[in-house]
Amino acid sequence: MRDIISEIRTRLSLSQEELAKLIGTSFASVNRWENGHSVPGKAAQIRLYDICREKKVNLGEIIQNKINRSVLSAESDSDRVILYHGSKSGIKGEIAPISREKCDFGKGFYMGTDPKQPLTLISDFDDSHFYILGLNLKTLRVLDISPDLEWAMFVAYNRGRMDAARGTKLFERFAGMGKDYDIIKGSIADDRMFYVLDNFFLGNITDVALVKSLSALKLGEQYVAVTEKACSHIKTEAEISLSYLERMYLRDESGANRERGIEFANQICRDYRREGLFFDEILSKAKESEQ
Repeated sequence: MRDIISEIRTRLSLSQEELAKLIGTSFASVNRWENGHSVPGKAAQIRLYDICREKKVNLGEIIQNKINRSVLSAESDSDRVILYHGSKSGIKGEIAPISREKCDFGKGFYMGTDPKQPLTLISDFDDSHFYILGLNLKTLRVLDISPDLEWAMFVAYNRGRMDAARGTKLFERFAGMGKDYDIIKGSIADDRMFYVLDNFFLGNITDVALVKSLSALKLGEQYVAVTEKACSHIKTEAEISLSYLERMYLRDESGANRERGIEFANQICRDYRREGLFFDEILSKAKESEQ
């Protein structure tokens, strides 16, 4: 946290003594924080966060700078990609494909190209950890799913939303889609897209509206290691703990992103409400084609 406090103070153009007065603490405390000899308590971090909001200090940029410093020290290799992972209580033991069953691409170990996604997912948990990982893709079988209706239907299958079409060719196609692959790669349903996707499953927007949303939102990608072999190709480059200050910012950012997603979905619904098929209509058509 020492670098974050120092960067906040620099952006505010304040001395350690001036920052101490704003927070309501001593010069000695701020000096110890920046030297890494101690960490500010929760009350001081809350006050510092309030100051950042009042003075419009970009905490997101500061957190990204912290991540970038660790990424720069990671090994470089043409077969490797740098990815990010968030854990509510830290990775225990070897990396393994053991996420919950009903995740976007099924059971696996999830990593993403955009650090904001895992950061916001773990911001509510005191013992959360953020990881920078290197994935060596050499010899791995990779399924790359385009951000279109195929992606949405595969997510629907993995989230248990396609049971109404069980036994149809449509259901079986998505049930077998990820078989024989080590890595499944595709768009991340982030805080904005989560609401849009949910509205598609609930029948509030059509497939056309969904695809328009996917192209407009420019989502990051996620890589899911679904086999032990794929997990053995993952190396931890850095493990980063999050301060209470950072987690406060990330919680607020997650909420704001979700609000933007709601606004975006409502606009998409208005613009494309008469075009395309609803989710239940797609499933009904699949059943009808079997009769």
